[in-house]
Amino acid sequence: MAVFHSLQSVQEELNKCMKCGNCQSVCPVYKETRKEVGVARGKIKLVEALLDGETEMTGGLADRVLLCTTCMACNQICPCGVKFDKILLGARAEAVRAKGLHPVKKYAFKILKHAKLFDLGLKAGSRFQGLAFKKVSKKGGRARFPIGIDQKKIIPELAKTPLKDQLPAVVKVDKSKMKVAFFVGCMTNYVYPDMGKDLVEVLQANEIEVVIPKDQHCCGTPVYVNGDVETAMAMARSNLDIFDKTGADAIVVDCGSCAGSWKHHYQGLLEADKTGYKEKADKWAAKTYDISEFLVNIIDMNKEILGEVAKKTTYHDPCHLARSQGITKEPRAVLQSIPGVELVEMKNPGRCCGMAGSFSLTFPELSNQILDHKVKDIATTNTETVTTSCPACRMQLASGVENGGMQHEVVHVVQLLAEAYRKFKQ
Repeated sequence: MAVFHSLQSVQEELNKCMKCGNCQSVCPVYKETRKEVGVARGKIKLVEALLDGETEMTGGLADRVLLCTTCMACNQICPCGVKFDKILLGARAEAVRAKGLHPVKKYAFKILKHAKLFDLGLKAGSRFQGLAFKKVSKKGGRARFPIGIDQKKIIPELAKTPLKDQLPAVVKVDKSKMKVAFFVGCMTNYVYPDMGKDLVEVLQANEIEVVIPKDQHCCGTPVYVNGDVETAMAMARSNLDIFDKTGADAIVVDCGSCAGSWKHHYQGLLEADKTGYKEKADKWAAKTYDISEFLVNIIDMNKEILGEVAKKTTYHDPCHLARSQGITKEPRAVLQSIPGVELVEMKNPGRCCGMAGSFSLTFPELSNQILDHKVKDIATTNTETVTTSCPACRMQLASGVENGGMQHEVVHVVQLLAEAYRKFKQ
């Protein structure tokens, strides 16, 4: 994906756009703002003007290309096949080359790049989080002060012990059919270790040996999505080296954004690399799977040892999993295989929840407005549980349903499956 390295490389995508405006009908940002700059067509005009020399990369233009959740709904509906995410990533990378990173992002990404420092910071944060967050329920707390986090949002507590410190480097099984490496991701490691442990338990139930590299770190999605290509490249090379040493048959992931890094973006970031990393990226791209994709399409999970889980649930499609990777049937197949689970579809399960990583920090009010539509959709299902396949979506949805006065439990698909395997043993 040369778009990371040259804005001129997006010209082909720009040429496809016939300015029909179909993207307006699905863009979550445009639906709230009703401003052309919020939708793909408006940003395409800005990038065209930039390439034609009619304008230059100003701070204002850089801010405008941040006004997007990267949900890729516009890609899906575009009659001309414009891949707007390529244009957006190219424009954001160009903004950083021209204007530099915002000092806060520059500092944050520097810490992300240094995994040990990031780990130390999050562990310290878990000890002192009560100073910054007031606990309001079992689901988490709200920021006590305006510290860059929306004070309305309910933020789950950081885990006292990260997942990587709770599990051994290798989880063996008696009769191993396969060895996989688990890329845990930041959210699962530091916020939702329960989810990660459930994933490992599910793999064990299917006789899969699990390797959990202790030195793995952030996939780099927040970094390259915000245009910091050089830092993202360094992080990609590091993760590729770490997982290349595992000898695993595959990588499994419980987050659509992390999976997207391994499946697509490492290849794009390292496209011109001449030192062997492009080949490593290609190799692992072909061997990386979302957990539901792995269970349904690769190993045909064991359905004979599933106990009954009497729950009525609805499913939210994470944008980066559904539209970037085309994975929508597999999570539903997992849910429908669990005895006692009743799946009730929302009217629009694929509509963006408004989380979108740093978007929710940069545009908190807009993020909440987008979330409100999702919460209303959930309410119409008369369910008791919301399932999804993304830890960030889980956090956003949990905040939304609680602020909406609803009692829904929000979990990852793999957690209901783990519960079913446990029920069978009882």
